[in-house]
Amino acid sequence: MQNQGMTDESFLDGEHAAFLEQLYAQYQHDPYSLDTQWQMYFQRLDATIPPAAPLPTNGNGKVLAQRSEQLHVSRLINAYRYLGHLEANTNPLGDYASTLGVPQLMLEHHGLENIDLDTVFDPGSFNITAKPTLGNIVHALRETYVRTIGFEYMHILDIQEKRWLQKRIELDMGRAKLTHPERRKILEQLTAAEGFEQYLHRRYVGQKRFGLEGGESLIPLLQTLIHEGGKQGLQEMVIGMAHRGRLNVLTNVLCKPAGDLFSEFEGKFDELYTGDVKYHKGFSCDVSTEGGPMHLVLAFNPSHLEIVSPVMEGSVRARQDRREDKDGDQVLGISIHGDAAFAGQGVVMETFNMAQTRGYRTRGTIHIVINNQIGFTTSTVSDSRSTYYPTDVAKMINAPIFHVNGDDPEAVVYATQVALEYRQVFQKDVVIDLVCYRRLGHNEADEPNMTQPVMYGIIRSLPSTRAKYARRLAEAGVVSEGGAKGLVDAYRTKLSNGGITCCNSQTRSGLPAELETHWKAFIGKPWRQAIDTACPAERVRSISERWISNIPADFVVHPRVMKVLETRAAMGRGEQPADWGFGETLAYATLVEEGFDVRLSGQDCGRGTFSHRHAVLHHQGRREQWIPLQHTADFQAKFTVIDSVLSEEAVLAFEYGYATAEPETLVIWEAQFGDFVNGAQVVIDQFISSGEQKWQRLCGLVMFLPHGLEGQGPEHSSARLERFVQLAAQENMHICIPSNPAQVFHMLRRQMMRKYRKPLIVFTPKSLLRHPLAVSPLDDFTHGKFEVVLDDVDILETSAKQQVKRLIMCSGKVYYDLLDERRKQALTDVAIVRLEQLYPFPAEELVELIARYPNAKRVVWCQEEPVNQGAWNGIKHRFEPMPCLEVVCVSRPAMAAPAVGSLYMHQRQQQALVREALGLNEG
Repeated sequence: MQNQGMTDESFLDGEHAAFLEQLYAQYQHDPYSLDTQWQMYFQRLDATIPPAAPLPTNGNGKVLAQRSEQLHVSRLINAYRYLGHLEANTNPLGDYASTLGVPQLMLEHHGLENIDLDTVFDPGSFNITAKPTLGNIVHALRETYVRTIGFEYMHILDIQEKRWLQKRIELDMGRAKLTHPERRKILEQLTAAEGFEQYLHRRYVGQKRFGLEGGESLIPLLQTLIHEGGKQGLQEMVIGMAHRGRLNVLTNVLCKPAGDLFSEFEGKFDELYTGDVKYHKGFSCDVSTEGGPMHLVLAFNPSHLEIVSPVMEGSVRARQDRREDKDGDQVLGISIHGDAAFAGQGVVMETFNMAQTRGYRTRGTIHIVINNQIGFTTSTVSDSRSTYYPTDVAKMINAPIFHVNGDDPEAVVYATQVALEYRQVFQKDVVIDLVCYRRLGHNEADEPNMTQPVMYGIIRSLPSTRAKYARRLAEAGVVSEGGAKGLVDAYRTKLSNGGITCCNSQTRSGLPAELETHWKAFIGKPWRQAIDTACPAERVRSISERWISNIPADFVVHPRVMKVLETRAAMGRGEQPADWGFGETLAYATLVEEGFDVRLSGQDCGRGTFSHRHAVLHHQGRREQWIPLQHTADFQAKFTVIDSVLSEEAVLAFEYGYATAEPETLVIWEAQFGDFVNGAQVVIDQFISSGEQKWQRLCGLVMFLPHGLEGQGPEHSSARLERFVQLAAQENMHICIPSNPAQVFHMLRRQMMRKYRKPLIVFTPKSLLRHPLAVSPLDDFTHGKFEVVLDDVDILETSAKQQVKRLIMCSGKVYYDLLDERRKQALTDVAIVRLEQLYPFPAEELVELIARYPNAKRVVWCQEEPVNQGAWNGIKHRFEPMPCLEVVCVSRPAMAAPAVGSLYMHQRQQQALVREALGLNEG
């Protein structure tokens, strides 16, 4: 460790300085008491430091002092690297939030105030092109670290990354080398950013737009990413951002025609959909760069701010997978945040936590924080976070953070260039903290002086970023005052004409045909489609046997798992009924054979929370895995299974984003227990259930939610079925509760094989995974389809159906409890039918089924959930138009919690419920 440290001189970091002084004193006393490497270093150090004055006659005192001063210079350099950002001029509001005075950046703190500034020192790893005198070192440090960019990166653990950043920024002294045309281009972009907001402010007085005033440097920042990225080979960028500045980005970056935006301000939209406010909408386009066409996507998002970040990441991963872009060289994600939300919303941490994991990494995201220095309306910094910077959460993944003054657009461009290069080299996240302000308050109808009079007194006295930069360029002779005004007039004319304001837009697609997604095939299609989901018996047998035969001979499988695989092979031969794990796994195998990718993620989905799946086999003696479904056929699509990070919100949002970008992949997210989906409710409410109506975004995401009251307490019983049936409308999703293995097989195949893409919410079982009655014969896989309604399995003959006086309808696990008790009681006048699909509600099929029981006098809906929960309140109105008897509900009584915590109480309640549904308590 010592030798490696001396090779790259990481031992000069400040935390080692005291230790070095001790070593140096030991070296002076007895050089040979140190390791040879240390002797060589200190000999080199002596050789590079000339004496500041003739040596004293005693020969030692002055020399020792000077050598000690070298260590203090090293500590000074290190202090600037660690702490310079605290003193940097990053705040455009100046004295309103003054920078810290950092004693460690002063010569006096290191005992160097009396040293001749012309004294030459060894700069160590500090990158300086001038002669390393003390004066030049201090000048270079201040120019690099305390101007308008605060570089915060010394928390990074990887020495190589730190050294790369130091070399990149120190040789430039933290500033961009721009030509006159490049500086004029920045002014043009700032003019567009400012002109857009001013035009809308005058034309649509009082309308909310959450404008970019005060943060206009975001536009040259994004343009730099796009065009520098194009030069470096990037071909797609996906942007996720909240509403502040969104309209400006749509118009001035993504080239959305101004006329389309004006129509939205005037309330014109497609009446087939509910639509959304204009500052939530997404867009895509293709622009020209020096490196070729660039496809740009701005993700749709709600006002839940940071929730769009993992959605964007999922979309990026889908595009990278489609391109087989394993290094992220072609597709980049850009996440634009607000300062208060970045610090305040936990999904930010969850998303960072996924950044380098196998299933969710996207090889580095550029994070941009539009730092208004104020949260939402009245919040001050002391109220909105406990950290010094809003970006401190990014340190958890060792991301470098560049704090940059938004009123210095050239510094913004430079920080962006370095951030992009870092991402491309190290494939890791990086954060740009764009320190700016909001000129007009939270929104254009807000009066910020009510709550922030001091801040807004300063803001109203400030010239705009564009005005400052135009003056700066005029003083440098880059552009005249008349030329700057001409840019303003030219942009206003473009807006007035209602066309595209971006000069770099192009009409042809930047994506090759094989990389485009074709959603048109799924638009406007009915959910009832005749589709053959059966699988020939020989194919079933062959697939199930290959799950074992393809395992390498030296791969040691756990005995119990091998028994499962052997049993599945027997099921495939028809030697015993198939269980749930067989039906589900067979669906995946047939789909990948037919060219559909499958992506399955969740907190324990490789094995399955209830040990039923075993999609991933683990070698019992080595750290090796074998995934049988990746070896189903010689030529097959991809099967990916991910044991996810312990997150619901960010992971589900990621999978939603993936599914919206990839219609030909079966994307499944499985909750460990269905109850835990609570942690992702915002994703369900704002994206999954309403994304199509708001943004016309189709999505075929599948959610597996283990559900069923089995005496495991209130937190391991209910996936909150009631919430999903309440959200179901306008054919926005499918809600299914398959009750046997063949049903889940046909359901999953139907999801991909028909030209129809809607979210599929599946309430999956727990105890039914091994229930002796919850099995299917082989014929049910080789014939048939997914049945939305299942008739009574015991009452098949017409004459027997005519004897039925009581008809019970139900879904899920309670069916087997009812069936078991009915058989025990030998009841012949009670029929039990299953609704396997609750939405879209199978009214036609149910009416036909009820007609088979002409003498039924009593129709019951039975659910094990409390009456105020479960499906009843969400579906009871659907029975009203049916030509049948009145339907009554049998359930547990209303409860605040989903279930009781006592197994004894649960069993008593369940027994009473079943008896009441069967009519056993009626006189």
